[in-house]
Amino acid sequence: MWYQETVFYQICPLGLCGAPEVNDDIQAHRILKIKDFVPYLQELGIGAVYFNPVFNSDSHGYDTRDYNLIDTRLGTNEDFAEVCKTLHEHDIKVVLDGVFNHVGRGFFAFRDVQEKGPASPYANWFHINFDGDSSYGDGFWYEGWEGHYELVKLNLDNPDVQHYLLDAVDYWIKCFDIDGLRLDVAYSLPRWFMAMLSDHCKSLKQDFFMLGEVLGDNAGYMYTEAKLDAITDYPSYKAFWSSFNSLNMFEYAHTLKRNAMDMYRGRDLLTFVDNHDVNRISSTLTDERKLPLVFGLLMAAPGIPCIYYGSEWGIKGEKIQGVTDAPLRPELDAPQPNELSDLVSKYIHMRRGHKALTLGDYKDLVLTNKQYVLERNYEGEKIVVALNIDDAPYTIYPPIEHGSYQDLMSGEMVDYNGQLELPPLSITYLYKHA
Repeated sequence: MWYQETVFYQICPLGLCGAPEVNDDIQAHRILKIKDFVPYLQELGIGAVYFNPVFNSDSHGYDTRDYNLIDTRLGTNEDFAEVCKTLHEHDIKVVLDGVFNHVGRGFFAFRDVQEKGPASPYANWFHINFDGDSSYGDGFWYEGWEGHYELVKLNLDNPDVQHYLLDAVDYWIKCFDIDGLRLDVAYSLPRWFMAMLSDHCKSLKQDFFMLGEVLGDNAGYMYTEAKLDAITDYPSYKAFWSSFNSLNMFEYAHTLKRNAMDMYRGRDLLTFVDNHDVNRISSTLTDERKLPLVFGLLMAAPGIPCIYYGSEWGIKGEKIQGVTDAPLRPELDAPQPNELSDLVSKYIHMRRGHKALTLGDYKDLVLTNKQYVLERNYEGEKIVVALNIDDAPYTIYPPIEHGSYQDLMSGEMVDYNGQLELPPLSITYLYKHA
């Protein structure tokens, strides 16, 4: 499927476009700014943009007010349709954040319950006890998501709620021609609901992409029972930065083997080194010189890579724990390509040009604390990826066929006779076709 050979780019539109943190109900056409990023994204090699929430919300986007209206801080539905059209014209697909577990307190149905109490036709849209009270003094208790009472949990068992959400998705596909959904907190959603939603979307678009947010392990049911195409790979996210910081490539190699060969064999995982919920990779690494190597490994390893906007330039960002995630979601006026993003683009185009890096199997060849060599294979195409995270050069003896290989970074031919010299802080891609 298309997503298996695609590099994704995640954009938090409320952040990138400089929207106020709290909805001020003043309409501004900020989302049109993203059109200016599209040529850059195409040149970078991006094949799909995953948008964090774009629909009208109380503050950060995950507290939805209206599933059928683009956030007033971003503009109009027509504005977003224009953005999607521009992306599609540049062969970039569009994936939206589907927040179906909960809504904001400003959601129209919840406000109706606040006004009418048990007489509201929407009283059964939520998990409510009219004999209690909320921390907001609503005169009734309701279930909030994981104790966050600004996020009101929806009653997905209610057929009216199901129909409302499916109608909203129909509208998104019809008006914006979206190509996929990322299901927020998929681990909190009923499996039958995700399966129903997946079947519905694929009945409208056969190649529709369904991604689920999963934080831990042992989530094989997301593919079988929930009928999703991929899940987020948080274990490898942690292994990326931790292996580089601790000079322990065994951690990453073990995580990759457990995921690709054992737990999720034959399944797809969305891989990443940072996102809107975690510190930027350039802030997490203790040695920024290794930043190019992290992206080089991300593009070489199994998985569906996703880059968080601006991280390919090396921008920094750390959340203020318990206070705000705003530093992770900065406003950007224009693309800021640099030497790092040029290198990332080269990695991406290398990946796009070789099915061994997108569809191929893999095996470990050499593994030490500071060196890691793996091999990707697909229908006679072989790529050997050799990583050295040490400050010193290193000689390795990978068990591969002797002969001529092409160095995909330099384009030069390399004669392999049993040993390979790895420069300090380097990643090498050697290509051979049977």
